[in-house]
Amino acid sequence: MDKTNQNPHPSQGQSSGCHRAYSRELFEGAARAPNRSMLYPLGFQKEEFDRKDLIGIASTWSQVTPCNMHIDGLAREAAAGAKEANAKALIFNTITVSDGISMGTEGMKYSLVSREVIADSIETVAAAEGMDGLVAIGGCDKNMPGCLIALARLNRPSVFVYGGSILPGCHHGKKIDIVSVFEAVGAQAKGDLSLEEMASIESHAIPGPGSCGGMYTANTMACAIEALGMSLPGSSTELAVSKEKLAGCRAAGMAVLQLIDRGIRPRDILTRKAFENAIAVVMALGGSTNAVLHLLAIAHAAEVKLSLDDFRRIGKRVPVLADLKPSGRFAVADWTEIGGLPPLLRRLLGKGLLHGDCLTVSGATLAENLQTITDYPADQKIILPFDQPIKPMGHIVILRGNLAPLGAVAKLTGKEGLRFTGNARVFDSEEAALGNILDGSVTKGDVIVIRYEGPQGGPGMREMLSPTSAVMGRSLGKDVALITDGRFSGGSHGFVVGHICPEAAAGGPLAIVQNGDLITIDAEAEEIRLELPDEEIARRLKAWTPPPSRYSRGLLAKYRAQVGSAHLGAVTDGESLNRERR
Repeated sequence: MDKTNQNPHPSQGQSSGCHRAYSRELFEGAARAPNRSMLYPLGFQKEEFDRKDLIGIASTWSQVTPCNMHIDGLAREAAAGAKEANAKALIFNTITVSDGISMGTEGMKYSLVSREVIADSIETVAAAEGMDGLVAIGGCDKNMPGCLIALARLNRPSVFVYGGSILPGCHHGKKIDIVSVFEAVGAQAKGDLSLEEMASIESHAIPGPGSCGGMYTANTMACAIEALGMSLPGSSTELAVSKEKLAGCRAAGMAVLQLIDRGIRPRDILTRKAFENAIAVVMALGGSTNAVLHLLAIAHAAEVKLSLDDFRRIGKRVPVLADLKPSGRFAVADWTEIGGLPPLLRRLLGKGLLHGDCLTVSGATLAENLQTITDYPADQKIILPFDQPIKPMGHIVILRGNLAPLGAVAKLTGKEGLRFTGNARVFDSEEAALGNILDGSVTKGDVIVIRYEGPQGGPGMREMLSPTSAVMGRSLGKDVALITDGRFSGGSHGFVVGHICPEAAAGGPLAIVQNGDLITIDAEAEEIRLELPDEEIARRLKAWTPPPSRYSRGLLAKYRAQVGSAHLGAVTDGESLNRERR
């Protein structure tokens, strides 16, 4: 059976292309007078109940983080666009959390959890209130995939808008960002930076609204979502503080009505080919490993089959072309100045690395969107030519072996090397590892092992930005490796391997690694190996017992009980969870 236009809610049986397909149930007939009465204070007029679509504007506005502090204004622009297209718009909020603020603390355990809360809350409001279409606006790492998961579940005409990248900070004439501050911590611990200089860096790194300004998770996911076709062309690299971003939000509000007119819904766009396009773009950009986790989760919501092997396959043919932070030299704002994403999409399409026939929220195909796009200026240094790539194959490498039977995700641009063998330094939490890195206990040749930080073990699969930044700040980026069943920030770089599956808390081999064990990471062989006989590994696994969880009640306990493995996207719904746990 074709599942393209199936919907998970009983109220969503209306055919595509039908105006007021969902709001009709709430608004029509004498029995719905009480329902309608609730909307008069919100600005509805009597005649509008019979002829105007109801468009939900899902806003992730919050004063919790600079990434989202401006999104209330963007939501109002999207609502104005819907009104201009002769619809009624209702703005509603969902949560966001700041990874940058919670990073390295117990609070970071809620970060990935928030992706599910955001998806659930958008689904809840849109389904409960009979919204005919949606604009979802996200600005920080987890609310972007959270929005897409919700839109895929609901399968109502929808457009995603990215809140936009921040402008770089400036310190002594040098452009800096949030990762500069994390790395300053390591440099200060090493003695290369004074406390006064570190304080100066921290106070200048974040100049205003917008998401972290390198090719970190937010910008990676924004570009991936545009490549999926769920954002209007060019919108992923419009800066947060720009007239283009305001205009793009208004255009998104109008575009939803065009999608309703044509009966185009998210699952018509979120095809397997579209996900292959998104993976190719992530590889070309040197993007965040979080894209693996999030694209798997979005595909799960859209009922599209996607696996780690797809990242492996596509990574073998797509080079890294973007010299963007964290491993490169330039900020996303620099890239925006020379044209942003669309010229790169056209280059990739021209090389046969994208599917040009994929439908997008513009109503046109990807290839049609790119017909009038001009190439980058000839003298630019940010996007390299195909014959001079930063790396001839993708930087995201899928590893397997006796230490990761179900897979692991490595982020290797080639600058770190492609092979590392060293002795394990084992830590059962991020905090324990960070302390030993900062005090100099971790030395050249070590493989830092951080375990019990996976989706179940954390719970919440924290990002290891503090440890990886401390490693870089202590100038050990090429001299140590770091492996974990947790994940990494898009700002992490160095010789790092995450998402090790099965995770330690589920009895994966990472749980039985001991200090001094020899570990080999081989990107060319796509292997991560514990250099022990099979018999010794089996003996240790038989003797292993799971550590007790610290969380017996509340959200983290609920998440721990529901979440699936990282190699499947760490999702919390669907039949696959039951199959996985058997």
